[in-house]
Amino acid sequence: LNLCYPSSTLATPVVTNLLQKIKKTKLRMDSSKGSSAASIQKIVIPNSNNEKLVGLLHETGSTEVVVLCHGFLSNKNDPVTKNIAAALEKEGISAYRFDFSGNGESEGSFYFGNYNYEADDLRSVIQYFTNMNRVVPIILGHSKGGDVVLVYASRFHDIRNVINLSGYSDLKRSLVMRLGENYLERITQQGYIDAEEYNIKYRVTKESLMERLNTDMHEVCLKIDKECRVLTVHGSADEIIPWEDAKEFEKIIHNHKLEILEGADHCYTKHLSQLVTTVMEFIKTVIVNH
Repeated sequence: LNLCYPSSTLATPVVTNLLQKIKKTKLRMDSSKGSSAASIQKIVIPNSNNEKLVGLLHETGSTEVVVLCHGFLSNKNDPVTKNIAAALEKEGISAYRFDFSGNGESEGSFYFGNYNYEADDLRSVIQYFTNMNRVVPIILGHSKGGDVVLVYASRFHDIRNVINLSGYSDLKRSLVMRLGENYLERITQQGYIDAEEYNIKYRVTKESLMERLNTDMHEVCLKIDKECRVLTVHGSADEIIPWEDAKEFEKIIHNHKLEILEGADHCYTKHLSQLVTTVMEFIKTVIVNH
């Protein structure tokens, strides 16, 4: 509410008192909102190759920023990351969801594999917030993003909490289904394979395929610090990555917690609220309790 008058000399004691009361009431209302009053800001961060990574910061004013990573053929606006970002916002915790290079609004070329390149993208994001005197206590990834956050943890050792939603424990799995029989012979002969999923066409180069084949998630997980806590969440009805992959992570990762959501598919279509609750319980244990 704005009360305007031409000159302060015209302000009567009644009006002055009213303005003071309004100001005090507004201050109480603002303080009662605390960190839950958030805004969404577009933040562009250059990666190590000076490609612009575009993301949305759910800014609550918290020191902590949870970074959220999307999956294959997806972007920062997928329902999983959007719902988790909204839940974090309600708890007064800032969240940043962004497009990997070559995806969504970000610059760069799209690649089929690219796990280490995307881990480097994530490194640039974390360094950006660190340089802004913010703390990234948790990184979260869905599907391919789940593998990327694990790759990150195995390489950089500066994050103590990782959330892997529906990631592959074996990156060789599903390649025949996606690329067809004898895909290695065909890609060796012509240098690429054109594929299509969800009505999205993409090209798999030999280089990107070999990067995926050479990324051994078993070795990756063994290199994660024992102090780093990893939460794996997987749907029992996942039609893309079987829930048995989550059990493999449980065998390999030292400091690990596993949650299987009964009946949930790969995108948690009918189980988003249950997914958010599971994730937020872990996050609040990390941030609120510590």
